[in-house]
Amino acid sequence: MAEKIVVALGGNALQSGKSEPTAEAQLKVVRNTCERIADISDMGYEVAVVHGNGPQVGRILLASETAKDVTPAMPFDVCGAMSQGYIGYHLQQALKYALNKRNKNIPVVTLATQMIVEPDDPGFKNPTKPIGPFYTEEEAKALQEEKGYTMKEDAGRGWRRVVASPIPRKIVEIDAVKKLWDSTIVITCGGGGIPVIENADGSLEGTAAVIDKDFAAELLAEQVDADVLMILTEVEKVAINFNKPNQENLSNMNLADAARYCAEGQFAPGSMLPKVQAAMKFVRAYPSKKAIITSLDKAIDALNGKTGTVITFA
Repeated sequence: MAEKIVVALGGNALQSGKSEPTAEAQLKVVRNTCERIADISDMGYEVAVVHGNGPQVGRILLASETAKDVTPAMPFDVCGAMSQGYIGYHLQQALKYALNKRNKNIPVVTLATQMIVEPDDPGFKNPTKPIGPFYTEEEAKALQEEKGYTMKEDAGRGWRRVVASPIPRKIVEIDAVKKLWDSTIVITCGGGGIPVIENADGSLEGTAAVIDKDFAAELLAEQVDADVLMILTEVEKVAINFNKPNQENLSNMNLADAARYCAEGQFAPGSMLPKVQAAMKFVRAYPSKKAIITSLDKAIDALNGKTGTVITFA
């Protein structure tokens, strides 16, 4: 039986920091990304794809707020849904083409996915999720004063707006994902899912937040009984003492080591920390399975055991 893999795509798999943040530039990057995903499918894995949306949803929100005197601004959850749609459109178009080139006639579909979060989640009181473009410290402070944004430094790369990032609790459309699984590559939980709160009467209501896509991918991996959770990011391996003379790249981490490194503050919040925490959650739930954190370009090598950081229970 084919192994199941949930692939979580980081921002660098969607947009290049070296190019303009346009839809056209994104599509060019996505085409390369989908070649790697098609390679994974070609290895015999059954694949589902989860993607982030931090830069994209931030720009959609910024555009909406800037144009508020011309057309009503969109609510935050609607901006998240819009990002799901256009990123998913790019991914499914490029991935279907990449699969066809390999003579793999597999349908690819993007599923608008809602994610239930708790209204009293601590994430609403302590915004940590970076969205939108990078700013200098001076620009960030000006935006804080002018617009009331919460701005934080993002892993040495510059300053960004941060928003609430509650923990995902339930994938609303999980039954649809499971029904599609055997025949289709599903792009789901885009941007971590559209955050919604479940009311007492069972109705759902959107809320202002961006769910971390790594935690969403982990929840999906649990729900579909995946064999591998693969989190793709900018670096080939997880490192401790990052950007210091004594930086150490890790090939393997067990649950105890990962917990110790997290307690030491080795991983940046909103950057590597949620990736490691999501990997830990998966192997804690499935001690016989593994999570892999690596770069997009090294995904195949990592699946073949040649590189990447493999997180296991023991």
